[in-house]
Amino acid sequence: MQLVYSFIIPVYNRPDEVRELLDSFVGLKNAFNFEIVIVEDGSTVSSKAIVESYASQLDVAYFYKENSGPGDSRNYGMSRAKGNYFIILDSDCILPSHYLEAVNYSLKNDYVDCFGGPDAAHPSFTNLQKAINFSMTSFLTTGGIRGHKKSVDTFQPRSFNMGLSKKAFEETQGFGRIHPGEDPDLTIRLWSKGFKTKLIPEAYVFHKRRISWSKFYTQVNKFGRVRPILNHWHPETKKITYWFPFVFSCSVVLAIILAIFGVLWPIYCIGLYYTAVLVSASIQNNSVIIGVQALLATSIQFFGYGYGFILSTLTLIFGNKAPEDAFPKLFFKTK
Repeated sequence: MQLVYSFIIPVYNRPDEVRELLDSFVGLKNAFNFEIVIVEDGSTVSSKAIVESYASQLDVAYFYKENSGPGDSRNYGMSRAKGNYFIILDSDCILPSHYLEAVNYSLKNDYVDCFGGPDAAHPSFTNLQKAINFSMTSFLTTGGIRGHKKSVDTFQPRSFNMGLSKKAFEETQGFGRIHPGEDPDLTIRLWSKGFKTKLIPEAYVFHKRRISWSKFYTQVNKFGRVRPILNHWHPETKKITYWFPFVFSCSVVLAIILAIFGVLWPIYCIGLYYTAVLVSASIQNNSVIIGVQALLATSIQFFGYGYGFILSTLTLIFGNKAPEDAFPKLFFKTK
């Protein structure tokens, strides 16, 4: 089968990100035909002029629609794309020059209808971006779920860097209304229909998160609240590992309390783990400053996710409400 690629990119009030991403498309090494579909999701700050400025260099289409969230915007773009294989990116990503070569080589040799790739930190990123990238991608913090483990058939691609065949899109109708969490929900529905997924380690992107500490907490807290909803919808996917951030957070609090009363070994164990994070992040980024920031990012990630997870779990158990009614802010209304 001849693969014809369509890149699908939703954007909301981020014209500068679109410029950086399109610049990276210009630098791609490839001998493939591809198109880029930009979907403006109800933005008040338009990217149209920037997109049009690349018309002579790239096959790029621009669509504007009312705001209905990133999942619905991706569906909108895929339904209008010309290719038979869609590659979905976030607007705050930058592509390395080999990206499409890596994707095409992997799919030609081991075809799947859905793939995911890792995210990485570009050398030009700020210390904060690099610290958060470490906390989101390191095996020490997430166990490699975002693209640093070579799982087959069980890898859940993330929509910042995700491929989906036209056939798979048509059979599943794409992303649902929940956000975040629309990507693992889609993956689970793909599995139920017999489609396979995989990780392509070489198809990484530089994920330039425009984020602050407070925004990072809000993001991971939402991730925590979403997971019990996904477990509620797809109980066959429940894992004990989803409880780890909550258990770790409770362990830190308990260790501090025990230390006050003279029982020190638990706090030593916690300190040993944080030392490993500090050393690993410092070496990876060649910076002790980033290592220290990674400690804070890791703590925010665990406590934010853990609190969101237990809150959502208890609400679903005792609240006697459907997820859409219990957490309306996690769901977009489609047009």
